[in-house]
Amino acid sequence: MAVRYYTLVMGVLFIMAGIGGFLFPITQPLPTNAPPLTLDASYGLLLGLFPINLVHNLVHLSFGIWGVWAWQTYDHSRAYCRAMAVILIVFALMGLLPVTQLTFGLMPLFGHDIWLHALEAIVAAYLGYWYRPDSTPSLIQAQP
Repeated sequence: MAVRYYTLVMGVLFIMAGIGGFLFPITQPLPTNAPPLTLDASYGLLLGLFPINLVHNLVHLSFGIWGVWAWQTYDHSRAYCRAMAVILIVFALMGLLPVTQLTFGLMPLFGHDIWLHALEAIVAAYLGYWYRPDSTPSLIQAQP
C-alpha cells in the first residue's frame, strides 16, 4: 500500500505544483540576478523558493496526472516510482551542473529544486526498487 499511496500523494502534489505555478499569489517574481531563460513565460519562484516556468509547470502537471493514473494498481505505481526515481535524479544532477541547470533555456533546475528533486528521487527509488510489502500472513486467521 505504501507504493500506491506515495504515488497518489505525489500525483496530487505535482498537480498542485503545476497549477500553483500559474497562480500569481503563489508564484513570486524572480530576483534581479536570476539567470535568463529562452522560454521565460511564467518564470518565477513557486512559494518563493522553487524556480519554475511554463515548461516546468507542464512537467509538474504531467507527472501529477501520471501519478494519479498510476495509483490504480500496485504494478503501475511501482513503475511510476521507478521512472520518477530516474527522471528526478537526472533533474537533480542537471541542477548541479551550471551548463545544464537551465535545461538549454527551457526549464529552470537550480536552487531549491536540486534538493527537492533528489529527495523525491531517493524515496521513489526505495519504493520502486527495494521496498517489498509485508507478505507474512496475519496471526489472526479466520476459524473454519
